[in-house]
Amino acid sequence: MTEPDPPRGVPGPPRPGPAPGAPAAAAEPIVPAGDRFADLTGLPIAEHVAVFETEHARLERELGTIDQL
Repeated sequence: MTEPDPPRGVPGPPRPGPAPGAPAAAAEPIVPAGDRFADLTGLPIAEHVAVFETEHARLERELGTIDQL
């Protein structure tokens, strides 16, 4: 028999959004993943790492905004 999962905490209240009529925050434009990596074929393989590290950092920033449960 397996042990039951421990109970999870209850999420807190929603984060407040921008005030009505306030300018939207400057967010990075949404670019399809295929477009981010399209120019890899023209780059030397040694430069591919920098492209992937940049995308990794962007994903970490975006995913870091997700509310923790």
